[in-house]
This record gives sequence, C-alpha cells and structure tokens, in this order.
Amino acid sequence: MRPIAPSEIRLTANDILSEYKAQQGQSAAKGVERGFRFLKDPLFFASSVFLKFSERIMALAMIMVLCLLVYNLGERQLRQGLSAAHQYVPNQLGEPTQTPTLRWVFQSFMAIHLVTIYGQGQVLNRHENHRKMLRFLGSAAQEYYLLC
Repeated sequence: MRPIAPSEIRLTANDILSEYKAQQGQSAAKGVERGFRFLKDPLFFASSVFLKFSERIMALAMIMVLCLLVYNLGERQLRQGLSAAHQYVPNQLGEPTQTPTLRWVFQSFMAIHLVTIYGQGQVLNRHENHRKMLRFLGSAAQEYYLLC
C-alpha cells in the first residue's frame, strides 16, 4: 500500500480514485476506513460541529487523525501484549479474545469509579480483566487506575 497524495501532479482525479479503490482489498486500507467509521456514530456528534474557517476545519481534521493514531496504537499495544503473553480477555459476548477493540475496552472501564474518603482514593468495580488489560496498556494507564 502506498499513500495517495493529491499533491502528486502526475495523478489525475480519476487516477487517485482508482488507486484508492484498488487499496480497499488490502487490510491496512480497510483498517484506515474502519478507523474513521466513528464519525458516523451518533455518540460522536459530528453533525453538530460547525466550522466556518478552513484553518479550523484543517485543525479539527488534524486532531481527529491524531486521535485515531493514538486509538490505533493503544489497540495495537493491547492486542500484541495479549498475543505475546498468550492471554485472553472476554469480548462483548463473554467469549475469550486476543483482539479486543479499544472501544470495547473503554466501555468495560466505564463502570470503574474512584471514590475518595478521608483523602484516600479507592477504585471501585475494577476486576481482574481490567487489571490484565491495564498491564498491557502501560504504566501511565496503571497509575491512572491506582495500580502503581
């Protein structure tokens, strides 16, 4: 797969479209398309964003691409860690998987709460599966959920 840049003068609009469509059969291209699927999700509220100036539109697009990059890196780190350690976590159906989506991980973490009593923080509803995922997500995530 090669990146398609409209700044390549030698490519016409039809050439760019043909090249893009040819990449759709490749797994990396499918991953990119799948990554931007969140824009259609009603929880994202993309339709409620109105930007008038092109600089702001480009800035928002850059932020969204960077968010997608961080999201994919986190998902990749978790999946590679699970695979290397021959570990599994339950998916939405409760079946073991080594390829959870980060969206599912975030949803499973929504039930976790920090309660502070007399200045002492305590994490509620953090189960062994959460600890397992946090081990593969790194020390910053572990620290956030008071595992360090």
